[in-house]
Amino acid sequence: MADKNQTSKPSLISSLLDPLAGLPWFNVLSSLWTILPKLLQGFAIEGMYEVLEYESTLELKDKKGLHATFRKRQKVRYLQDNIIAYQDQAWGDGEILLNYRCSPGIPVDRYRPGNKFYILISLRGVKNRGDEDEFHIEWKMHKSFLRRHEQWETEINHPTRHLVVYAVFPKKRPPLRVVLIEDTRHRSSVLQDSAQRQLPDGRWQVEWQTEQPRLHERYILAWEW
Repeated sequence: MADKNQTSKPSLISSLLDPLAGLPWFNVLSSLWTILPKLLQGFAIEGMYEVLEYESTLELKDKKGLHATFRKRQKVRYLQDNIIAYQDQAWGDGEILLNYRCSPGIPVDRYRPGNKFYILISLRGVKNRGDEDEFHIEWKMHKSFLRRHEQWETEINHPTRHLVVYAVFPKKRPPLRVVLIEDTRHRSSVLQDSAQRQLPDGRWQVEWQTEQPRLHERYILAWEW
């Protein structure tokens, strides 16, 4: 009896749906049913904002790697209404997040659930979909780059259109070799000589940039100096 019932159910459903299959609105509903999961997934990963421009600079202040400063500029466009806070994050060896500063907004909380610090920035206002902000963030580090082989990573947590990463080295200790690592793709490439130049004050600057960086990728500048 169980086998007979199971066999009859599909035929009953088919008999009810077959006359409707030729109707235009039925085809439309069928198409919507197919693409609906994709649409919902797209809304889920859209996030609070997209990054239009992301520029960061790591400046090594001395040849021993004792002192460093990190600065970044992020131009963002909000993708939702009623946004009142912005979340920053940081990681690294030694003492980091020294003299943390940001504009616009005010840092109101800081926590570390794992190997990263998260900083909650109050926007002191309400942002809606389509609004834009340009964040300027800076902090100092101590005893963070003491080894001969060091690295600095940039993690893409939101849809980003353009990414530029600078690393500035002391005049008396330029990088000997710089490699760009795409961590999740397990891919690396040596930066060419054209990526490095000497600044007017004698320091050395390495530049790497890309369009449409991969979401959730960790881009790592690794160097020997």
